Amino acid sequence: MEEDELDYDDVKLVAEVNEDLTQLLKYKVYRRRWFLLLVTCILNSSNAMLWLSFAPVADQTAKYFDLSLDQVNWLSLIFMVVAIPVGFGTTWMLDTLGLRTSLILSSWLNMTGSILRFLSILDNIPVGLRHYPLLMVGQTLCALAQPLVIFSPTKLAAVWFPENQRATANMIASMSNPLGILFANIFSPMIVGSKEKIPELLGIYTIPAAIVCLLATMGIRSRVPPTPPSSSALASSSEPFLAGVKLLVRNKPYMILLTCFGAGVGIFTSFSTLLQQILCVKGYSNDLAGLCGALFVVFGILGAFILGLYVDRTKKFIEVTKISFCLAALASIAFAVVSQMRNQGIAVAVVSSLFGMFGFAIYPISMELAVECSYPIGEATSTGKITISAQIQGIVFIMLFQLLTKQLADDPRYICALSWRVPTLVMAAFCSAGACLFVIFFHTEYKRLKEEAVATRSQAVAQNNEIDEEAEPELLQA
Repeated sequence: MEEDELDYDDVKLVAEVNEDLTQLLKYKVYRRRWFLLLVTCILNSSNAMLWLSFAPVADQTAKYFDLSLDQVNWLSLIFMVVAIPVGFGTTWMLDTLGLRTSLILSSWLNMTGSILRFLSILDNIPVGLRHYPLLMVGQTLCALAQPLVIFSPTKLAAVWFPENQRATANMIASMSNPLGILFANIFSPMIVGSKEKIPELLGIYTIPAAIVCLLATMGIRSRVPPTPPSSSALASSSEPFLAGVKLLVRNKPYMILLTCFGAGVGIFTSFSTLLQQILCVKGYSNDLAGLCGALFVVFGILGAFILGLYVDRTKKFIEVTKISFCLAALASIAFAVVSQMRNQGIAVAVVSSLFGMFGFAIYPISMELAVECSYPIGEATSTGKITISAQIQGIVFIMLFQLLTKQLADDPRYICALSWRVPTLVMAAFCSAGACLFVIFFHTEYKRLKEEAVATRSQAVAQNNEIDEEAEPELLQA
């Protein structure tokens, strides 16, 4: 028998869980949960690859379609713009219609968008939709699919996975998105050696979108498992959508998490977007910038994996999040310093790796923490609002940091003639302020874990009483 101790301020509950007790309380897990996790991961990665497929080869894309770099940038920015208004409807869909509807719809939007992107290279289509207009329509459909899949990890973990696997499942599903970003940064330059390879790029990225659409449509049969994996799964989304939104606004710990964590994700988005421009002014090559971006993602996934497993065993969501946030803030300060030095490529790479390791590690754990402090409000509603906050703050930060740059040359088109000293310092200041506010003011009880522990104990006591009542007549007869 394995014993987990849970501390909730003044309340201490001990939940004794084993396979026999799980069967006794009629909670059950199904192997198909791993298939749903696989579908979510592939869909998340595919969508991220479609999102940033053009960014690493922006110059070749502009040449092939005869576009400006601003037009190419909008192929990526459309995802952030669409996510803000669509996100509200997406959270309602996930918590009301369920995971099956959301994943299947997302997979079809993702596949249809990727096909339209490929069709944009053909000449025998209507003139009004030829090339860039049809390409943008395809990107927009893929952008519509993004909130449906990036909001789903916490819902999937809550509905299909037991309490001791939730954080790990959420971590795996969430980190598949930056894994797709990493694939795009690696494969797009490998595929596109010249502008004539753009059609090949569009065709290759359509394949995983089509495969995951088939898997989702044919393989996902139900919105919830026949038997819930935990007591909290029974109460998932028990609050009506609008009532849940109102409760979130009045939930002080949740609003602190929404503000601070949303700012953190916004800073990470800005870092990924502006990294090459920050480094090139000090003479660092695009190869080094690409390497730093890759290390940022790889070490981020590694950190999230390690801490996800740790949190699943210890349930120390708050402690891990606060420590990681502080270390990420220190890494942002270090980056602001070393990025303004010349001939420090190793130091820049190391700092980028540490920034990713501690920064990305916060993401899945904070999403679980959002569910814990807002339970029984639907998982998609609580985590979706945080993601929307992050998207809004990301756009604001990118615009602000660009405004704070200082022109060093007469030609404004030469991006390597911009000084990023002030923006990087402001970035570090925002990250540090968010960490301080979170560490000082964020306190909450684990409402979902507490409810599960109470339900487990209550049902165990009730079952023991029933056994005693059945045994008493036999003892009297003996």
